[in-house]
Amino acid sequence: MERIISFRGLFRISRPINLLMVGFAQLMAAYFLIETNNQGLPVFQDFKLYLLVFSTIIITAAGYMINDYYDVKIDYVNRPHEVIVGKGIKRRMVIFLHTILNFIGIGIGFAVAPRIGLINFVAAFLLWLYSNRLKREPFIGNLTVAFLTGLAIYLVAFYYQKSELLVLTYAIFAFFLNLIREIIKDIEDRPGDRKHGCRTLPIVIGFRKTKDVIFLVAICFVSAIIIITFEINKPHLFYYFGGLGIFFLYFMYKIYQADRKDHFTQLSLFAKILMLVGTMSMGFL
Repeated sequence: MERIISFRGLFRISRPINLLMVGFAQLMAAYFLIETNNQGLPVFQDFKLYLLVFSTIIITAAGYMINDYYDVKIDYVNRPHEVIVGKGIKRRMVIFLHTILNFIGIGIGFAVAPRIGLINFVAAFLLWLYSNRLKREPFIGNLTVAFLTGLAIYLVAFYYQKSELLVLTYAIFAFFLNLIREIIKDIEDRPGDRKHGCRTLPIVIGFRKTKDVIFLVAICFVSAIIIITFEINKPHLFYYFGGLGIFFLYFMYKIYQADRKDHFTQLSLFAKILMLVGTMSMGFL
């Protein structure tokens, strides 16, 4: 009898490292930037914080699953050895898990607060829409994923209604860095995207002009961080982002030099490391 699901396939399709990074960023924001709940208790003693984080993680996992479901033909071209849908997990099981996880995530969100449940519903819908349609269009798909990444961090401040500007700084940091990473991934995935009729930026405007878009996003990114750090006026934050800016300049230089698929694979990983290092700076505040 053919297996419907394997634990190895389930592990790989849910991107556990990425899920841990999402949960880690939310917990760091809560512990170091929010600190106490509305009753004055340490935020780590608030059970609803963990429900919020868990709901975000499982909705994100559902998003990865539906993305792989719709991308299976493209992935056979771009990364055939990493295809899970149809191999490690049957297609109908992917749809079932996606639906169940979204229902659970939205339900837990409403248990935390109605506004969190509503945001979880919108996030789940956008992740489906992205996988089904938006990721095949120029730039709008990249913006959607970057927005949801920043929203996941800001959600903690939105729930507690505290330290919103400070948390917004990190949400903007995650938004722009993830936007750059998503465009880099589009450059990396050109062969499969082109074969299956996707209209991502590198296909619509070309490789060189897509790099110009990345540099424009980088300028907006640096400008936004500078403006907000001056508004917050915390020297430690300014120095930390200043130091991180050196690595970001190196990152942009490597983008300028990159011209092969393996270059962009490395740059995508570098962007993820920058996000992790940026998140850890919350501990200095």
